[in-house]
Amino acid sequence: MKKITVLGAGSWGTAQALLLSKKTRKIALWGRVEDGIEEMRAERENKRFLPGVRLSDNIEPISDLKTAVDNTELIVMAVPTQAVREVLILLAPHLQPDTIIVNTAKGLEIKTATRLSRVAEDVLGREIREHYAVLSGPSHAEEVARGLPTVVTVASYSREVAFFVQDTFMSPVFRVYTNPDVAGVELGGALKNIIALATGMCDGLGYGDNTRAALMTRGLTEITRMGVALGGDYRTFSGLSGMGDLVVTCGSKYSRNRQAGELLGQGYNLQQAMEQIGMAVEGVHTVRVVNKIADQMGVDMPISKACYDILYKNTSVQETVNTLMKRRKKHELEEIAVNIKGW
Repeated sequence: MKKITVLGAGSWGTAQALLLSKKTRKIALWGRVEDGIEEMRAERENKRFLPGVRLSDNIEPISDLKTAVDNTELIVMAVPTQAVREVLILLAPHLQPDTIIVNTAKGLEIKTATRLSRVAEDVLGREIREHYAVLSGPSHAEEVARGLPTVVTVASYSREVAFFVQDTFMSPVFRVYTNPDVAGVELGGALKNIIALATGMCDGLGYGDNTRAALMTRGLTEITRMGVALGGDYRTFSGLSGMGDLVVTCGSKYSRNRQAGELLGQGYNLQQAMEQIGMAVEGVHTVRVVNKIADQMGVDMPISKACYDILYKNTSVQETVNTLMKRRKKHELEEIAVNIKGW
């Protein structure tokens, strides 16, 4: 491949540029001047978002979008979720018909309460489905950039596109599976951020491994419940973009969602926590969308509802945990208990 373009020069975009630089002659890494793209070009390092990792010689940091996407075969979207629509609008006049887009942002658009593939269709037309994929899974930028073994999944409406993206990203340290369930892969990557916030809150309160394990397990139940209600395949949520991403986001020191939750558990308010993190925390946005959808569709999401109340209704973290623990008695498999022999 002659050229790949990565849109977004944060930690994740930079890490993907480093990963893909071994698979192509040229990587165009696009970012805004205000985000330090010119400094990256001069210093050959993303000191703001990914310090200590030198850019490969074939990575060209660039601020002009038209130049960045000119004659490219593959565009990797690595901008924050709430900026995806804006960047796609800027991209549209310069997009060639056969160029493949791989979205690697995780979240739901707030103003439309929808998945990012639908945002892409809204901006670029339904025909983009044949050239669109989503890559997701447990993949912290800091570890990908260092070449640590990582495994993810790529979903697309097109088998050929899924296989193309798989071959492009695949390496001895980056294994890629394929999955036809675009909705499920997107929703798993978005919804797990809420559970990571909740896990961080309990860590901030000083709770232990038992609490974390319970939140992750019941959180996966919620993710699956909502994911299936929105069109995902239930099997996807036990895979890399569901359980896999949930495990890493709830337990990792690199997880901004878990870090933000921990600060909230320690008594910071939402604004203070966001200022402390200094980067996008997608779960803070996603929980607003999910709470709205859950109310509209009648989907039971107690952990997500608790996070929403803490973030946007200023309820006490401690009191909210107590309320969750005192919910009515239930069968663990209540939603399918009627099909269990003997019950």
